[in-house]
Amino acid sequence: MTSPGPGRFRPGPGGDPRPTVAPTRIRDLAAIAVVAALLGNILVQLTYSMIPPLPVAAGVTIGVLAVAEFGGGFVLRRRIERRGGAAPVPALVAARAVLLAKASSVAGAVIAGLWAGLLMHTLPRADVVVAAFRDSVTAGIGLLCALLLVGGALWLEYCCRAPDDPDEPDVTARS
Repeated sequence: MTSPGPGRFRPGPGGDPRPTVAPTRIRDLAAIAVVAALLGNILVQLTYSMIPPLPVAAGVTIGVLAVAEFGGGFVLRRRIERRGGAAPVPALVAARAVLLAKASSVAGAVIAGLWAGLLMHTLPRADVVVAAFRDSVTAGIGLLCALLLVGGALWLEYCCRAPDDPDEPDVTARS
């Protein structure tokens, strides 16, 4: 059996010919966040004296995206499960939602890492330098909102999973 080439999908579990998308792993997101935090901290140490004061809105905008993804997850889940006579979700819409969720979780991990890198630099100086205190508050809000974005993205990805079809035989039971 050859490996899938470009543009092809891997078969599902048990040799099922239908393509599958693996769920996002938390450890991958954590690794991305740690690398971004280290790089962000180095960048901040080199350039902090040249950075203008950071507005709180810089972190809050990510929180708005997180709320939208949480809400979208609830709406899609309701439609996928066909609760309350909800209209079915076209497959392309669900695929795009999964794509958005995967991209948002990675972006949220990077942004969380960058805010954490800023916090590693400003928090120890916050009791002495007024600007560091303000930037620590902004970075804390930004970190919280970025983590909410990761949570919203993981929730949206979870909500896009297709429910088990009771008409299909269980693939794992056939071994």
